[in-house]
Amino acid sequence: MAGSSSSSTFSVIGSDVRIKGDVEASADLHVDGSIEGDIKCSSLVQGETSQITGGVVAETARLAGKVNGSIRARELVVLRSAQIHGDVQYEALTIEQGAQVDGRFAHGTKANDAVAASQKPAHQPTGDQPKAEDGEPKLGLVN
Repeated sequence: MAGSSSSSTFSVIGSDVRIKGDVEASADLHVDGSIEGDIKCSSLVQGETSQITGGVVAETARLAGKVNGSIRARELVVLRSAQIHGDVQYEALTIEQGAQVDGRFAHGTKANDAVAASQKPAHQPTGDQPKAEDGEPKLGLVN
């Protein structure tokens, strides 16, 4: 029974909720409200009316609202209503046509890649990024 409760639970932050401070969840997190702080969770689903000001770290993330901060996710889906202002690190990435992203994309498989990428000079061309061991980054565009 150990661990089974975390895989079947989720938390919802409603559209009328505003949080100032970091949010950490061992389960899935659905955010419709406003968070001013960093988020760390297993799976993040962000509603269209949601606004996050801070960093996001998640295994999977599905973003539809506004994010002002860096994002690190193994599997990331950016929906057409999303507005992201910050750098993005991912292993698998899907971006719907119409999504707005103002920041750098970096493909990475290790947590240390995010730290290394944030310490690189901003003028370094993205073509100089190391390639993943398993080949090319996964990038998809859906209509």
